[in-house]
Amino acid sequence: MLWLLLPLVVTAALIWFGLVHTPEYRRRFFGTHGLGVIQLKSQLGSALLGLALIQLFLALWMYGRLPGLRAAPHRVGTAHRLIGLLAFLLSIPIAQQCILAYGVSFTGPREALHSLAGCFLYGAFVAKVIVVRHRRWPGWALPLAGGTLITVIAVSWYSAALWFLNGFRFPGL
Repeated sequence: MLWLLLPLVVTAALIWFGLVHTPEYRRRFFGTHGLGVIQLKSQLGSALLGLALIQLFLALWMYGRLPGLRAAPHRVGTAHRLIGLLAFLLSIPIAQQCILAYGVSFTGPREALHSLAGCFLYGAFVAKVIVVRHRRWPGWALPLAGGTLITVIAVSWYSAALWFLNGFRFPGL
């Protein structure tokens, strides 16, 4: 039962830290500053979304959910784990920059959505790892955890990277 609380604790801890931390708006990111920081984070965030979509494809293949494809060879599972690790490692500097430079902000709907999605991303990651490691969960738990993680990555990307890359506007709204 305590395993169920860990994703919530991670999410709540990130939200708390982001609220009490004094933002460092001029914080550099891999040597860039100003709009260059946002551009670089948008590019890395787009790469993260791409890796998440590859993860989705590989997971569907591994579990036989892609019509027309034969059973996935063992190396697909290995690739899925390695790409997942790469995605997680790529997310860390992006999240660190966001939370240290801007904190958790509720000043507007976009900021609130991005702040909450970014914090929830790591809670969803912890939930997915727990479900993968403890095989006693029902069959729907893994697709739910993985789908939630991909959805949160997509929402984070939409509320920041796409917003920036689209001239500080949400497409379609």
